[in-house]
Amino acid sequence: MVKNSFISLISKEEKEENRGSVEFQVFSFTNKIRRLTSHLELHKKDFLSQRGLRKILGKRQRLLTYLSNKNKMRYKKLIDQLGIREPKNR
Repeated sequence: MVKNSFISLISKEEKEENRGSVEFQVFSFTNKIRRLTSHLELHKKDFLSQRGLRKILGKRQRLLTYLSNKNKMRYKKLIDQLGIREPKNR
């Protein structure tokens, strides 16, 4: 299962019982977002799914903001693992 493989990816010393962690929640929301996005490519007029997608995007954004304020290193590691942000060229 994808979730179990990501749990080991997040940190090998943590147990699988840590499914309430911010990293796991962001991973779960990212999977839902990808599934809904592919669904909406086929069904363009499914407005309830569009609303659900916007809600999940907002939840993920709030979690990422919390994590970036709390611990920048964990935030950057998660972003790199999931590939959900483009790197800034400075």
